[in-house]
Amino acid sequence: MPKMKTNRGAAKRFSRSASGKFKHRQSHRSHILTKKSTKRKRQLRAMLAVHDNDQKAIARMVPYL
Repeated sequence: MPKMKTNRGAAKRFSRSASGKFKHRQSHRSHILTKKSTKRKRQLRAMLAVHDNDQKAIARMVPYL
């Protein structure tokens, strides 16, 4: 069997947590930061777990992650 191809866009956006679930970075943190409050920017730093309903789809896109 040939190796499966990884979706490169998904590989750049998702990583695995220690428990094996996927996590992702939050949006709205890349530009126009001057009008956003310090609290809002600080809370956007954290990585979030991907919803359980989407775990299977991401696992299909990044089989070797």
